[in-house]
Amino acid sequence: MCSTKWRLQGTKLERLWSILKLTMLADAQTNSQPSVTLRHLVADVFNKCVEPKEIDIKQGRIVAMRPANGEVDEGILIPGLIDAHVHIESSMLPPSEFARVAVRHGTVGTVSDPHEIANVLGVAGIDFMLRDARRRTFQFCFGCPSCVPATAFESSGATIDSLQVADILKRPDIHYLSEMMNWPGVLHGDPEVFAKIASAKALGKPVDGHAPQLMGTDAAKYFSAGISTDHECVTLEEARGKARLGMKILIREGSAARNFEALWPIVLEYPDLCMFCTDDAHPDMLLKGHINVLVARAVKCGINVFDALRCATVNPIQHYKIGSGLLRVGDRADMVLVTDLQEFRAIKTWIAGELVASHGQAKFARLPVETPNRFRQATFTANDFCVTTQATGQAQARVIVPHDGELVTSEAIESLTARKGVIELDLCDVRDIAFLAVINRYTDAPPAMAFIRGLGLGGKAIAASVAHDSHNVVVAAGTREALAKAANAVFQARGGLVLIDGDRKHVLPLPIAGLMSDQPAEEVGLSYETMTREVGATFKAPFMTLSFLALLPIPALKLSDLGLFDAREFRFTSLQLDAAK
Repeated sequence: MCSTKWRLQGTKLERLWSILKLTMLADAQTNSQPSVTLRHLVADVFNKCVEPKEIDIKQGRIVAMRPANGEVDEGILIPGLIDAHVHIESSMLPPSEFARVAVRHGTVGTVSDPHEIANVLGVAGIDFMLRDARRRTFQFCFGCPSCVPATAFESSGATIDSLQVADILKRPDIHYLSEMMNWPGVLHGDPEVFAKIASAKALGKPVDGHAPQLMGTDAAKYFSAGISTDHECVTLEEARGKARLGMKILIREGSAARNFEALWPIVLEYPDLCMFCTDDAHPDMLLKGHINVLVARAVKCGINVFDALRCATVNPIQHYKIGSGLLRVGDRADMVLVTDLQEFRAIKTWIAGELVASHGQAKFARLPVETPNRFRQATFTANDFCVTTQATGQAQARVIVPHDGELVTSEAIESLTARKGVIELDLCDVRDIAFLAVINRYTDAPPAMAFIRGLGLGGKAIAASVAHDSHNVVVAAGTREALAKAANAVFQARGGLVLIDGDRKHVLPLPIAGLMSDQPAEEVGLSYETMTREVGATFKAPFMTLSFLALLPIPALKLSDLGLFDAREFRFTSLQLDAAK
């Protein structure tokens, strides 16, 4: 072989060589698989029937399928399941470890937006995800992040402009333009936004949407720009309105945003337009189940089993042009043997004919992983978190009110105690109001402060370097002293989740960009579950809820490292109102 190292970046020849290398790798993997014949009941999603079949698999593909005579083996074969929208980083696991868990539940692929790590490390973060993903037999369908940074109202670790987006989209292992969160830019004709969309359209690659609570003519204008999906619907009315426009509706059930219960009836009306996704699933959730859980819930709700399976297989595979098979002759042998068509517990999972999981265990071992990161050094004291005021006695302040199972928040106006020019909180206050701070992790800057109601922390503090979308450090506590302790613990670890309870400190380090762990999924999941339980908050996923309090495009009131933000008006707003008279 020629040992010369060719530098062909940005050229057509380089892209052709990349495609050839991927093809050669796929061929090497499939050619190493022995020929096999399976005898099972097979769920045919297209013809909506279950029949006993003999399936011949050779070199990773289904080469023949015929009726089976006599008894067949236990279980029912279904196509491999696809998560139609997920940020792998939110599992706190790198792609290679995520896949090791997901295949246990019958997931063979994901439509993955590397938006989180891109906001921290830029293009280098995307490259890391692609490198790590290639080490697994798993169908990672990565997109090019469209909004890095997500808004101009926060400090992020990187910027990816329209010229870079155009180059990234040309890569053969980038399949679509990820969620266009800048819906105001779409509605107002932002040239940079439309340049990114145009690049995807020119290559025939789909454009994902992100349009929370956008309805009527605004939704129609957003969709007409070439955006084809939305995973932010929270009401059935919103989903119906967007489906009538032809948008694909992704029904989300993650760790923080849980919209399945509200949206599942849309599948009865538009089975060809719906998909299932988790969006953001923490490790404890992933270890217990994945898309198979949503298929089972859909069937239990009364959705036809084949329509439910369509949402988890055919629809995402066809929309994103994923190479996964659908149990047809000529298809790649991506399939799952499940116990039945009610619970959908995975017995075995195959990808390209390779048995990758059996009876709850992956067939491949953990892999060592790189730990790229970006964190400044910082130490804080309680005085760094003072909220000063000109009010005397009482100060009127805007307070963020989160809602369990949703990304949206509300705004409340509360009267808070002011002493010597500083707003103080009382841990005994029945209103359960705490401090919230967001701290720039990239450059020296003072913390941005706000107030939050209803977390139920008591005297505890929680903090995280997972704070969508720029992933600065977010901290919540009832006292300024606890805020400082929690913030310092995150910065000392160069990223992670932190729980402070008096003198006790629990840290889950996330050395990969401050987002992901380099430890086994089981250890990460146990540590996360233990911390969540010990927080004792009123929310099912307090750390996930915390992480979305900095997500500015989601209404109503959020906090960035630059200040309090009104997502309804898409502008900063004041923390304090005029002093109470």
